[in-house]
Amino acid sequence: MILQALTDYYQALAAHGEIAPYGWGQVGVSFALCIDENGALEQVLLVRTEQARGKKTVLAPQSMLLPAPVKRASNIEANFLCDNAGYVLGMDNKGKPEQTQKRFAACKALHEKLLDGVDAPAARALLAFFRTWQPAQAREHPALQEHLEEILSGANLVFRCQGTFVHRDAAVRQAWDAYYQAAGEGPEMVCLVTGETCPAESVHPSIKNVAGAQPSGAALVSFNGTAFCSYGKEQSLNAPTGKFAAFAYTTALNHLLADRDRVYRVGDATVVCWAQSGETAYQSLLVAFAASYSENDLRGMVEKLCAGQAVCYEDERLDPNMDFYILGLSPNAARLSVRFFLRNTFGGFLKNVQAHYARLEIVRPAFDKAETLSINSLLAETVNQHAQDKKPAPNMAGEVLRAVLTDTPYPATLRVGVALRIRAEQKVTRGRAAILKAYYLKHPNADVPKEVLTVSLNPESTNIPYNLGRLFSMLEAIQSAANPGINTTITDKYFSSACATPSYTFPTLIKLAQAHLKKMDNGLRVYYAKQLTALMDRLDEDFPDCLNLKQQGAFQIGYYQQTQARYEKKEEKSYV
Repeated sequence: MILQALTDYYQALAAHGEIAPYGWGQVGVSFALCIDENGALEQVLLVRTEQARGKKTVLAPQSMLLPAPVKRASNIEANFLCDNAGYVLGMDNKGKPEQTQKRFAACKALHEKLLDGVDAPAARALLAFFRTWQPAQAREHPALQEHLEEILSGANLVFRCQGTFVHRDAAVRQAWDAYYQAAGEGPEMVCLVTGETCPAESVHPSIKNVAGAQPSGAALVSFNGTAFCSYGKEQSLNAPTGKFAAFAYTTALNHLLADRDRVYRVGDATVVCWAQSGETAYQSLLVAFAASYSENDLRGMVEKLCAGQAVCYEDERLDPNMDFYILGLSPNAARLSVRFFLRNTFGGFLKNVQAHYARLEIVRPAFDKAETLSINSLLAETVNQHAQDKKPAPNMAGEVLRAVLTDTPYPATLRVGVALRIRAEQKVTRGRAAILKAYYLKHPNADVPKEVLTVSLNPESTNIPYNLGRLFSMLEAIQSAANPGINTTITDKYFSSACATPSYTFPTLIKLAQAHLKKMDNGLRVYYAKQLTALMDRLDEDFPDCLNLKQQGAFQIGYYQQTQARYEKKEEKSYV
């Protein structure tokens, strides 16, 4: 299903001329070898370009449309028209001269095989270069001296003849197309993607730009253990894929991963998405919506799409019924793991994300200007922000995103992660309170009734754990009012025990509160005494001996909402 969807996406992009044609691909190139009509090397041009990398601008290899590169491990196999110095010049800094000689010989043989008989000046010049070049004297060539160290480090090189890149010559391109599109060397099998009988590719092209994976690329389809080699089928023949399908799905996926503005990172997962039609506006809107939900025009468009109405975004008409795909990939040594692969209509995904934001909605502090909480900000609530490694648990990150996109219950690891951070830090932040609220809205439980899962304080709730949390917040307020500027409050010392074992902790806290009330002036003492009495009236005569994890969630929500209510203007307080 994944390969079929990517192959269809490639064909949609190819129909609009927005992706590399069959047999070609984008390759990062650092230098151009300028040769004359007789194949003599005249000079070396630096073709790197300035590119934005976050907030910095760096000099990086220029992306050029070149013949599709081969996939190499320890094998010797040359690329056509573009390769590193070991293949093109017969020299490198790896310290294995015999291997380097074999690489140059392979590159020379490939170019002679493809260009012999091609009637074009560029083809004849390139053949002359390979037939006259002497790798043994290459290091002393004057044209290479300025950039020698960078060339030896593995940078990709292309050829330029009489002011034009060789790979742009029509006759040379035609020779490559005829070679690449010829029947493959694999056994005849039924392609799992197209259903056609054709030679199967034993090794598929690499997937690049997945965070944490090898820079040279990793495999999405790969088998290397004897346990996988069923019926004598090795490598990728266990999942037979034709040459075109292997090229199409890898090219489409690399195209998606190369677009930094539309790639989303969650935990260790790199997430890409695409519409079946190939239009990029769908991706842009979903990524913007999933990352932030604050702009009024964005909100209006999403609401229309969720209602089944088409809208215009980035000058493209968006159809809510368009088939849409989301793929999450994680690194796994030289291979890739599929965290999730989801298919729905575009409007369906937006509706699920919108429902997620609605569940997260909770009163926020005045200093918090963010209207919504992104998935990454939620995951950060489960991590110690003072630790060296601030990454959330990899599996949890993928499970949370999947739950959001499919409108299914959140993973229990999210709730446990929040509980551990609250216990460790004695702090209920907006994000943690929102997670608790959203989690129990998707996991209904009698210990956390809907009456406590409100956006703001519910002063009418009779839920004991919820009111205990409110009471703790009020006791904290009394202490702070009696001791302005106090550094350590009862929250720092008693929050966890009050949350878990109320009968053990609250009698001590109430006794302390009575002492604090005596320090206040008459008006303030009466104000807090009334609030304290009102809350005590909502509780049983005896405090519960212990609260389970779910009841502790209600306690924490009550504490957070009561604390936020304390900072409202006095005339807005309806619970006094």
